[in-house]
Amino acid sequence: MTRNLNVKKLTLFVATIFTLTLTTSSITPPPAEQEPKSVGHPVRTIVLDAGHGGKDNGAVGRKSNEKDIALEVALKLGKKIEDEIPGVKVIYTRKTDIFLPLYERPALANKHKADLFISIHCNSANGTRRVKNSRGRWVNTTVRRPNVTGTETFVCGFNRLGSQDVAIRENASILLEDNYEENYGGFDPKDPSSMIVFQLMKNQYRRESIKLASHMQDEFSKSNRPNRGVQELSLAVLSTAGMPAVLTELGFMSSPTEEDYMLSAAGQKEIVQHLFNAIKTYKTAVER
Repeated sequence: MTRNLNVKKLTLFVATIFTLTLTTSSITPPPAEQEPKSVGHPVRTIVLDAGHGGKDNGAVGRKSNEKDIALEVALKLGKKIEDEIPGVKVIYTRKTDIFLPLYERPALANKHKADLFISIHCNSANGTRRVKNSRGRWVNTTVRRPNVTGTETFVCGFNRLGSQDVAIRENASILLEDNYEENYGGFDPKDPSSMIVFQLMKNQYRRESIKLASHMQDEFSKSNRPNRGVQELSLAVLSTAGMPAVLTELGFMSSPTEEDYMLSAAGQKEIVQHLFNAIKTYKTAVER
């Protein structure tokens, strides 16, 4: 009788998450009024990843490097979260100008069983092309595209989702948090059938990542800058994160106008507020 009851609970749990993953093929989530109630757990730990650092400058502008702007925004955002959202812990992949290998960034989030992983970057539209110099030799030259502007936020592409398997299994204890039985119907993550749920969780993380990314893009749009949308990309820094994860591009270092905006105190304050609002909106939605 007990076994039958557990099977029924597992079936109900799987069916619930399966319903939530049906729309993951679209990069744009359905309208809020049509979304089913989330089964996510409270957002208690957020890892903020300031892109690049140390010997890796990232995108280079006329006046600054991507690594410095990303760090400034990450630190300001983290402080605002800790000051204004009670009960949420912020962990930084770096707080100074140091080089950190890509694989260590999501690994830190997995170690702390974070609920969100947010990687902060700046974009560049500049490129290179091969041309002949005055001596007839082929050389690389920079192709500048100063008019390309806007924000975009990335989620992990489907082709990299297999990399999440280990992280999800290692983070199985998230299913044993407070109110676990109430939220998941007593499901036992040690049961062999849990592998089914791990696969569904992978799609659920993608869906939740798209939600967070969409909130970020909606907020950025309020600054009247071009919205380049939510996109998927095969990004190593996101592929092994065992939780919802996004990489957001704050603007283009290759645009003098946007570089000035991202460097300014007013610009950074506005960017931080947009990211903060998006996180708070997402947190409220998954905890309702």
